[in-house]
Amino acid sequence: MKSFRKELWFEVPQRRQIVHITPEVEACVVESGIREGLCLVNAMHISASVFINDNESGLHRDYERWLEGLAPEKPYDQYDHNGYKDNADAHLKRTIMGREVVVAITDGVLDFGPWEQIFYYELDGRRKKRVLVKIIGA
Repeated sequence: MKSFRKELWFEVPQRRQIVHITPEVEACVVESGIREGLCLVNAMHISASVFINDNESGLHRDYERWLEGLAPEKPYDQYDHNGYKDNADAHLKRTIMGREVVVAITDGVLDFGPWEQIFYYELDGRRKKRVLVKIIGA
């Protein structure tokens, strides 16, 4: 069994943004040389998420509205966590969206269902953050 590890770095210019990262993860699969196995992709920061869904801009706007309704950014004083940094909403949104995804690798490619793609969701941006890609298999 082989293993492969790579960090992908992102720095988005605004507070929240969904970034399509499937091509970067596919490049990691090719670089790993693993033909059969599993690919873990996880956000290494508590205020960011990795998730799988459809690459459709309307759905991405729906996520933003839905999450903002559940955990609005403002007013900042509604959260006990806020103090040094006003990002409690980002922590809550990450809990809903999740930390990681695992995708099977079959014949050297990510084995997706119809329309599935991988996304990095920055929830408290304007600084550099990383995503871990860990691949195991043969």
